[in-house]
Amino acid sequence: MSQHSQHQHTLHIHAQPRPEVMERVLRVVRHRGFALNALHMEQDCQQLRITVTVESVRPIQQLWSQLNKLVDVSRVDALEQPSRISA
Repeated sequence: MSQHSQHQHTLHIHAQPRPEVMERVLRVVRHRGFALNALHMEQDCQQLRITVTVESVRPIQQLWSQLNKLVDVSRVDALEQPSRISA
């Protein structure tokens, strides 16, 4: 029997400061089967910076690719998470 373990990932999303961007990002996260663990947003007049921490058994590349396709998103960076060691 194979066990699927949940993996946690953090993504930094750079986007245009438009009201609908956050809704689109959250919709993609949900539709791709990722659980949202943390969310942080900063905005200045030129750019919106969103940091999301998500968890799933799915590969993060799937979510990263879909977020990059959003019209108002200019860049998505994935941070490496340290491996969790079970005792």
